[in-house]
Amino acid sequence: MLNKLRASAHHAKMRVVLAYIAGASTALSFAPYSIWPIYLVAMATVLHMSRNLSAKESFTFWLSFGFGCFSVGISWVHVSMDKFGGLPLIASIGLMSLLALYLALYPALCGYLLQKLTPKNQLVRNLLLFPVLWMLTEWARGWVLTGFPWLWAGYSQTEGPIKAIASVIGVLGLSYLIAMFAGALALCLQKRWYSTAIMLPLLALATCISPMFSSVEPNGESVKVTLVQGNIPQSMKWEPDALWPTMMKYMDLSRDELADTDIFIWPEAAIPAPESMVSDFLDNANKVANLNNSAIITGIISNQQDNFYNSLIVLGNHSSPEQSEADYKIGGTNEFRKHHLLPIGEFVPFEALLRPIAPLFNLPMSSFARGEYQQPNLNAVGHQVAPAICYEIAFPEQLRANVNEDTELLLTVSNDAWFGTSNGPLQHMEIAQMRSIELGRPLVRATNNGVTAVVDEQGNITHRLPQFEAGVLVADIPLMKGVTGFSKWGEWPILIWSSLLFLLFLFRYIKHRH
Repeated sequence: MLNKLRASAHHAKMRVVLAYIAGASTALSFAPYSIWPIYLVAMATVLHMSRNLSAKESFTFWLSFGFGCFSVGISWVHVSMDKFGGLPLIASIGLMSLLALYLALYPALCGYLLQKLTPKNQLVRNLLLFPVLWMLTEWARGWVLTGFPWLWAGYSQTEGPIKAIASVIGVLGLSYLIAMFAGALALCLQKRWYSTAIMLPLLALATCISPMFSSVEPNGESVKVTLVQGNIPQSMKWEPDALWPTMMKYMDLSRDELADTDIFIWPEAAIPAPESMVSDFLDNANKVANLNNSAIITGIISNQQDNFYNSLIVLGNHSSPEQSEADYKIGGTNEFRKHHLLPIGEFVPFEALLRPIAPLFNLPMSSFARGEYQQPNLNAVGHQVAPAICYEIAFPEQLRANVNEDTELLLTVSNDAWFGTSNGPLQHMEIAQMRSIELGRPLVRATNNGVTAVVDEQGNITHRLPQFEAGVLVADIPLMKGVTGFSKWGEWPILIWSSLLFLLFLFRYIKHRH
């Protein structure tokens, strides 16, 4: 009997290790690797292995899978804490691991509920209940405690064959489909091949008919955009002595394209100072842009009374290319203020307690105020631009709320220098690509040191600068009109469907208990 117990304990430990390895392998499904089938195989394998576990065992098993996903997939988080946050390497890795463990609670909750609510029918378990639970827990991860929607399963399809379906149901809908297909593959491991035989044609059909729900088409116009990548070292960015050299570098890099560009884009906090401190520079840049019939959209610190905002402003011509005078003025209305702030980096919860502990909690500009959730598009030489600053691009519904039928271009700016040469900036770029697919608009992304790129309305990168080099990217971008299914309905159809199914399974469970 003792030998059997030891063998059982050894088997349980081995099972948890295998779940971790499967989770860790999913990092290969995202940028820069984009080997999308790995996510499906890993998820299907873990789903199959968990089929006979108790709810408690399933929680631990899926917790290990989730910890593998995040401890490897977002390992880049520790770079900013180690290099710029003043923490020892062991402390930064420890905090990153705690974050990964927290994020792993969502797959663990999915696994627990799967075993609690699961019917005896494996077909229903894998193809109905599991996709619902997986999608709802991913959705919850995207908003609980301000949300961290990184590495949603659907992002593995940014370079995958079913990415076009995101124009109808969004990236969360893709997560649902991936979980459903993984469920079908898990049934194949039980020699129920018919499930996959049914799923493959259905996914192919959905991919083919997705364009029917979209009215997106070229509007016959184009805009010439110049993206400027300054490659300012993060250690210098907030140094007072580096302020004027930084601003002049952006002007110098832009100079050669002044006569032949509609819109210049400078990245997040390209001007690392409040507007009032650099009014002379802004006045000069405003006039230069006007003389060249162009506009400059730049990241800057704006302020109103005692509040400071991580913002985008438009210098030069707002309404049309040919204006006798520039429109910009400090405190004007053609401004976007970041709404979704990054915890620790842009605001510090419990700051009186945390700020004295370590430099990590006292980073430059970590006390921003929050802009409105919904704001007007930026107007640059008559073109309507829907912006998102850095982390905000990871929140589909927020960008959708700021896009309307007149929106011609999506814009995101960032400063990913915090994360060095890690995969973080590449995953960030991948997320931005998905927003173009969902909303049917070209997107431009300007960053301090990469990835600076242009994306078409189908999520394909058409122009790109090398990382970690100062440079200028010029692109003539065809503009679109019309709306996608996701633009009209957002995440609501898949959320309502999944919530109703979840309540049905929950009602069935409660009824059978009594």
